[in-house]
Amino acid sequence: MRSLLSMRWDDLCFAHWPVAPGVVEPTLPEGLTVDTRDGDAYLGIVGFRMASIRPRGAPVGLSFPELNLRTYVRADGGTGVYFYNLDADDPLGVAIARGLFKLPYYRAEMSVRDRGMGRIDFRSRRTHRGAPPARFDATYGPTEEPTVVDSDSLEAFLTERYRFYTASEGGRLYRGDIEHDPWKVSAATLDVRENTLFAANGFDRPAGNPIVHYSPGSDVTAGRIRRVDTA
Repeated sequence: MRSLLSMRWDDLCFAHWPVAPGVVEPTLPEGLTVDTRDGDAYLGIVGFRMASIRPRGAPVGLSFPELNLRTYVRADGGTGVYFYNLDADDPLGVAIARGLFKLPYYRAEMSVRDRGMGRIDFRSRRTHRGAPPARFDATYGPTEEPTVVDSDSLEAFLTERYRFYTASEGGRLYRGDIEHDPWKVSAATLDVRENTLFAANGFDRPAGNPIVHYSPGSDVTAGRIRRVDTA
């Protein structure tokens, strides 16, 4: 992969709810099918800090929090992520991401505060004109030392994703690839005070508590998106 952007992702919270595949399948663009584990599809909320986002060779870059709602899919012989939204606290970053990667980025007011003892307060309020309102307010943190997980584990299924898929307004399907070291993850706690991301994307809130993981982060590079042939 020829790198287009480099960045750092820090203090990631992965929160996943198992759902029936039929909940996800009708929401996917043509060319994508839902990826399942033991018969379950997953809706995941992932929040983190993005730091030093810059084009190849640039000395400085952008830094801001991001919050996304996603699911996991299969296409063109591979597996990856399909995003329903990516909210970010930087107007320039949102504009660049929407233009370069055709991803559903939205502007938001966000704050990430380290409370100490590994606990992170994460708040987001969408401000993007014309987009459905969305709020998220939670505290998360690890319960053990993060480690690299087995490649066949559920943890790897939910976190080790190196490709994303997106569709243009005209319905053309694209894929993009990222590279990073395998995540070091641990079980984590998540105290959610407010979460309207499901409703903002047309989903009922999944039943039950989420499966929660934390990662301290990794350096990441991203390449250009490419057209996917769905014929």
